[in-house]
Amino acid sequence: MNDSENKPVTIIGGGLAGSEAAWQLAEKGIKTCLYEMRPERSTEAHETDLLGELVCSNSFKSDLLPSAPAILKSEMRQLGSLIIEAADKARVPAGSALAVDRDLFARFITKRIEGHPLITIAREEVTTLPVAGHVIIASGPLTSSALAGALAKLAGEHRLYFYDAISPVLSEESLDRNIIYAASRYGKGGGDDYLNIPLTAEEYDGMIDGMAAADLYPLHEFETSIFFDACLPIEELARRGRDTPRFGPMKPVGLPNPETGEIPHAVIQLRKENREGTSYNLVGCQTRMRQGEQKRIFRSLPGLARAEFLRYGSLHRNTYLCSPKILGSRLQFLADPRIRLAGQITGVEGYLESTAMGMVAAIETARDIRRKAPVPWPRETAFGALLRYIAEADPEDFQPTNINFGLFPRLSGKKRRKRDRNRLVHERAIGAFEMMLSKTR
Repeated sequence: MNDSENKPVTIIGGGLAGSEAAWQLAEKGIKTCLYEMRPERSTEAHETDLLGELVCSNSFKSDLLPSAPAILKSEMRQLGSLIIEAADKARVPAGSALAVDRDLFARFITKRIEGHPLITIAREEVTTLPVAGHVIIASGPLTSSALAGALAKLAGEHRLYFYDAISPVLSEESLDRNIIYAASRYGKGGGDDYLNIPLTAEEYDGMIDGMAAADLYPLHEFETSIFFDACLPIEELARRGRDTPRFGPMKPVGLPNPETGEIPHAVIQLRKENREGTSYNLVGCQTRMRQGEQKRIFRSLPGLARAEFLRYGSLHRNTYLCSPKILGSRLQFLADPRIRLAGQITGVEGYLESTAMGMVAAIETARDIRRKAPVPWPRETAFGALLRYIAEADPEDFQPTNINFGLFPRLSGKKRRKRDRNRLVHERAIGAFEMMLSKTR
């Protein structure tokens, strides 16, 4: 063991990426000090001081292979991801998706991190970058202003942001189950994992008109309205086309009413927030409407006349950096390679992607500490596809991305049907990942 192995790695941020990074390093026998500013200082989106708290959706996307999220989850499981283990332990029914009980999920992570002998937790805000030792910055999209300023200085002022919205959460007891029916799209999962609000054409149009006239929480005058396309406020989505929500999150296909067999004009789905099924998330209804407007519009929908809001939808600003300008292929700062970024601040979007970058930062830091030669992450794998995007995307048009098949290299040969193409990409990813693991072992 060299001297650097005796010095704790500093990890800033106790979210998904930071918790995963701390766990990965500790499991490799390397001490870490995990800094989390909550509860000393909270954010506009967090509600607890638990590590790994989910502030947006409770879904980790599709578990159905060969989808891109499922490929990434498969690779993460092979690397011993704490976050995926927690998600599996806290799973709630969600069709083909991996969704979790938020509280059980965060408590599992917190307990495991607090109980690890090689992890020290410091509940304090970090406002400046450490001048020595290995550092992983996983402060997330809600990075405090002071730390964001220090990062911007190191990055050469390449600081960016976008707005992220979250959906309302409703009490199950307040839902009218005589109108709202249980069904999963095309019968996936348990067949009835979601609740569904059926909308006629008249009801759908009334909702769209109400959103168009709704009073919204304003953005700051000095900021432009930059939204991440995968998490658009529902009212913003409706502005892009009256039927856009009906062909997006409110599409009715595969969701016939089990009593009548009819497919509604549009459907709003509700997904369980916890195992008890006492609270439900309005899927795809993330919003920046004021609370009074949310009550007025959503309570006008079938089955929601007496809806009790356990959490209102809201909007918050997320921070990320222009990684292609400032980071190398192993997430290291070009200006100071002992410092790595991890999580959503790197320019990935989503729980899985953020966690995966925490894993990469930890694995690469461990290699540096033990003076091992880097092993390239194959671009054919989900990990490699994300890293390639972060390092090589056009910096002039850089914005956060989820894992998707468009990030993987093209298949050679003839054109194929989508299903066949995705299957082959998955098979290629398996082979490339196994070869990489054999080299690292």
